[in-house]
Amino acid sequence: MSTQYPTVAWCNGTNIYEVNLRQYTKEGSFKAFQKHLPRLKEMGVEILWLMPITPISQEKKKGSLGSYYACSSYVEINPEFGNKDDFRTLISEAHQLGFKLIIDWVANHTGWQHEWTKNEGWYIKNAKGEFTEIHGWDDVIDLNYENEEMQTAMIDAMKYWVGEFDIDGFRCDMAHLVRLDFWHKARTACETIKPLFWLGECDEDSYSEVFDTTYAWRWMHATEVFAKDNNKWGDIKNALSQYRNLPPKAQKLYFTSNHDENSWNGTEYEKYGLPLAKNLAVFSCMFPGIPLIYSGQELPNYKRLLFFDKDEIEWASQPKPQLQDFYRTLLTVRRMNRAFESDAQFTQIQNDNKVFAFFLQKENHKVVIIFNFSTSESLKLNYNNDALAGNYSQLFSGVTHLLKKEESFEVLPNDFLVYLTKP
Repeated sequence: MSTQYPTVAWCNGTNIYEVNLRQYTKEGSFKAFQKHLPRLKEMGVEILWLMPITPISQEKKKGSLGSYYACSSYVEINPEFGNKDDFRTLISEAHQLGFKLIIDWVANHTGWQHEWTKNEGWYIKNAKGEFTEIHGWDDVIDLNYENEEMQTAMIDAMKYWVGEFDIDGFRCDMAHLVRLDFWHKARTACETIKPLFWLGECDEDSYSEVFDTTYAWRWMHATEVFAKDNNKWGDIKNALSQYRNLPPKAQKLYFTSNHDENSWNGTEYEKYGLPLAKNLAVFSCMFPGIPLIYSGQELPNYKRLLFFDKDEIEWASQPKPQLQDFYRTLLTVRRMNRAFESDAQFTQIQNDNKVFAFFLQKENHKVVIIFNFSTSESLKLNYNNDALAGNYSQLFSGVTHLLKKEESFEVLPNDFLVYLTKP
């Protein structure tokens, strides 16, 4: 949650599902994706994040279709996906089913063929007076945030999607590359229309002033190091300790995959291997913050999706995604048990020797969560807390347990235990 702005109530204890429209169906359209809404509702998804829906610049386009993130207009629809009426219909049905829908917003740069390039001073230029980009993405050019006129136009474009289409928020691409004061202005202006949810793609602590949720990149990179060397637990420990020391309303986004990770760094199974990938998927949903699930993770998806070309997710290979119920259990319990809300009490039980354990409580809603990240050893844990005592059920199995205020737990290698009360 933003540390300086009121936060929409519906983001408390929520989850996010990233939609890669191009690869989601054979048609790659709003209409075709819309057919999946009932299934995603049953899975427990609450917020739909659509990757950029704006048209793509043809100049210096990569691949056959280009990058979502190299737009040619901020106020038009990519015809690849349909038209504005199709988008309105998607939003309307999503809202009727109880979803919130946010769109990806790329404020740092545009494609080379963007309609704004005619405006002198709106873009950064190199010593030769040419459009440029300083991060190595040669299909885009950087905007100039010293130009107040450009900032005003950017905010007007953001307000357009809120006012005309009733979207519920923004996922802001590479948010830390855009000056913080702009995001303050953008949030203030857009929320004159309606309260919104703001997700920032960055792991800069100061950006939690504006954004309700920011990426847990430090944690994710630490898990990748740990996957290669099981002795490197300390990096994970340090990242989580840093996050717990942030202001109380600063939420983080946890994930094992997203569009960048999948396409450029590999699927979660390539990065982590099966046992650790499952452990970290559960962790992402259980640790205080907001979990993200990427298109196709519920299959599971074992392939890297092409980024600039058509590469359809293979839904038809099975009648029901294999991990649909796995994610439904994780997401549903987050909504049913108030210990997953942002103001719940967090007690760390252990964070060493490859055991990470914590206790969550809000009123009479309680959760005990223990992870054993060792690949070879069963590990034991003792915990003494008066608040622990109560009737619990085990996640997934549903087996009931009467826990006393002092308990001993044993967890198998590459496994976890989750006990939840049912108030």
